[in-house]
Amino acid sequence: MSSRPIAVIAGAGPAGLTAAYELLARTDVRPLVFERTHAIGGIAQTYNYKGNRIDIGGHRFFSKSERVMSWWFNFLPRQGAPAADTEELEHEIEYVAESIVRRFVPQSALDDAIDLGTSSLGDGEGSVGLAAGVQTRAERRAAPDPEREDEVMLHRPRLSRIYYKRHFFPYPIGITFGVARRLGFLNTALIALSYCKAQLLPRRDETYLDAFFINRFGRRLYETFFRDYTEKVWGIRCSQIRADWGAQRVKGLSLKRAVVQAVKDLLSSGTKKAQEERETSLITRFFYPKYGPGQMWETVAAEVTSGGGEIRFGQRVVGVTTEDGRVCEVEVEEEATRQRERIPCDYFFSTMPVKELVKQMSPAPSAEVREVAEGLQYRDFLTVGLLLKKLHVRVKGQEPAATVRDNWIYVQDAGVQVGRIQVFNNWSPYMVADRKNTVWIGLEYFVNQGDALWRTRDDELVKLGTAELEKIGFIQKDDVLDGCVLRMPKAYPAYVGTYERLDVVQQWASSIPNLFLIGRNGMHRYNNQDHSMLTAMMAVDNILEGRTDHSNLWEVNVDMVYHEEKSA
Repeated sequence: MSSRPIAVIAGAGPAGLTAAYELLARTDVRPLVFERTHAIGGIAQTYNYKGNRIDIGGHRFFSKSERVMSWWFNFLPRQGAPAADTEELEHEIEYVAESIVRRFVPQSALDDAIDLGTSSLGDGEGSVGLAAGVQTRAERRAAPDPEREDEVMLHRPRLSRIYYKRHFFPYPIGITFGVARRLGFLNTALIALSYCKAQLLPRRDETYLDAFFINRFGRRLYETFFRDYTEKVWGIRCSQIRADWGAQRVKGLSLKRAVVQAVKDLLSSGTKKAQEERETSLITRFFYPKYGPGQMWETVAAEVTSGGGEIRFGQRVVGVTTEDGRVCEVEVEEEATRQRERIPCDYFFSTMPVKELVKQMSPAPSAEVREVAEGLQYRDFLTVGLLLKKLHVRVKGQEPAATVRDNWIYVQDAGVQVGRIQVFNNWSPYMVADRKNTVWIGLEYFVNQGDALWRTRDDELVKLGTAELEKIGFIQKDDVLDGCVLRMPKAYPAYVGTYERLDVVQQWASSIPNLFLIGRNGMHRYNNQDHSMLTAMMAVDNILEGRTDHSNLWEVNVDMVYHEEKSA
């Protein structure tokens, strides 16, 4: 029987799978991953409906962390040839000639090497023997051709716009001549005056999101382009949402910076340097797996299994026991049979919602910790997928358009419930079964689990989505060929309720040296995919360094320079 330390990991999303891989690659700890559903990737999964794939929420693969970028390319190398739509859409792609991919060496190959007395299992690059981790083999390959190979990361142009009153506006918003013409020059002048007022007389108290946005964009622009959409997302007024959410999503961004960046884009052709230096919210290119974000995590999951880790689906953590101030045992339940199993462990990584984790702790944490955890709130999410013959986008003064080039479109109109539209053809041509003859879109609705919209039948939601897009002038009903609905509970941790006291939970968790809260729901923080991964990587760093203070995990996406703002 193996005497290797055991790490139990709750959740097979980006954070959980990153932790599992890092443990195998860099330590002698064996990860056991328990995933409540039967899907890989959490909110970063790819849902396949009759060959048409849905990316839940949209996942750009871009990070200012070189560590994360290299990690991604290790699994899915960058493309070396055009994709199916490159020439027809005249995309400018930065190709590479070759790539290096690292894979775990199967135990059988290691046994054979030991029998033969060899110490290297390479093909020129050799194997990388890490102190206590699983052996890995580095393979130098020609950069993949996406038309012939599946393990490939595409380089894609980014276009996100706001659709408002039958006009398109850039996102993030910037005041250019074209925007001014669509808004009306008087309205634009008033927006400029409002912005100047906000700069001269800023609100001193930025506790809540309305003040945060007004100080950066002025009241008039905030009320035109930020307020209604944000309140649609969260279901409450901006004056009730903590400004921390805005600081994470648009840190360093303002109307002035958006305008300056637009001017720089017109004058500069240095794509790579510009990408590295611009605000994350303003990037114009990103990487994307051929078959959506789920392909990345399915690849990682397969590698975790190959390296000796274990992933169990349809099982969830229902109990966590501590003894002498450390997690010593985790209880899991199989959803189908309700059978339970107790698993002794040396480490526990939690990506489950904080509210659920605290309820499952034995002995129970203090009353204050339980109160804060119980008061945390979430926003749930559903996507209505519509397969169309074509779009019918009506913009004032133009003929209806059968296609658009946007990855996603923000729907500002308050008269409809849909918040955002994804055009999956533009994420990757391979996301659509018949991209030549159909357009595959996702209508995103922000809901609360159990409310009227959440409980609406799938066929009725397809009808609702169709009617709403007809109403705003985006499609025609007769062009709808098929539809489906995908629900995602607890997609967004909300910065309301007891969030302002989250430090109470943080301090409690930090007092248990072998408990690691990682990822979006694990930390109740609106992290991007790369930030969730970094919390997992740094948790493993802490194990290797013998560090018991895990406060550094909570600094990810707050002060680190790879986020929205680059340091001087």
